[in-house]
Amino acid sequence: MNSRTLVLPCAVAFCTAATPLPAQTLPADNTGAHDRLEASPRHGEWVRYAAGGNDSVNAWVVYPERADKAPVIVVIHEIFGLTDWVRGVADQLAAEGFIAIAPDLLTGKAPGGGGSEVLDRQGAVRLIRALDPHEVSRRLRTAAEYAMALPAARRKVASIGFCWGGSTSFRFATEYSELSGAVVYYGTAPGAADLERINAPVLGNYGGDDARVTATVAPTGELMDRLHKRFEPQIYPGAGHGFLRQQSGRNGANLVASKRAWSRTVNFLKEVLSSD
Repeated sequence: MNSRTLVLPCAVAFCTAATPLPAQTLPADNTGAHDRLEASPRHGEWVRYAAGGNDSVNAWVVYPERADKAPVIVVIHEIFGLTDWVRGVADQLAAEGFIAIAPDLLTGKAPGGGGSEVLDRQGAVRLIRALDPHEVSRRLRTAAEYAMALPAARRKVASIGFCWGGSTSFRFATEYSELSGAVVYYGTAPGAADLERINAPVLGNYGGDDARVTATVAPTGELMDRLHKRFEPQIYPGAGHGFLRQQSGRNGANLVASKRAWSRTVNFLKEVLSSD
């Protein structure tokens, strides 16, 4: 399928006339995530899964309320580590019918062998920037395998990531052949040689006022089109970087972007993870 790079101003009806979503169909923003998690009716739990060799990783797993087995979403956190906000995104994905697993990719990297739970924002940023990409990929792959082996899971998996995690979600699609789809929020793409290996469709959501990232979208779309890879990006006017976490920002533009992007995200995930 040909890629569709949509830039300002919006060129399709969806961008200009999206139906507003009730607040509870969106993940909470950064300020409301903790309280939403505390009130969630869904079962969420901390797990520790084997990640190859002597490595193991802490992760937050949330289950949907459904009678049949569910597909899996691997939720890849921002550069700030595994926060309540990221766990809240996982909870909202479970509300949509998916088993969501959010691995803490800083497990064992903090002082004393801890992870995100003992780090402040700057400490998490510093350690994220030092991570080995091969280790990250191994930890994500084993997270997917762990979750798909759960009794309540089916063997279908996609990824979603934000900021650093968005770039990582895109890269994961070049490395893990089991992936049925990847969602990228305001993250850049890997290099051309890596993009040739993508088999899964990629959905992108970008802020119009985030030129550092958004300037890369059109070239990525052109390359994916030449490679005959499915890439569906959308740029939201006036929204900034991190708009889903900061929904009250940018004079309302972040909230508009969040509603439209989340609707696209859920529809995309349900499509790519539907039963064969």
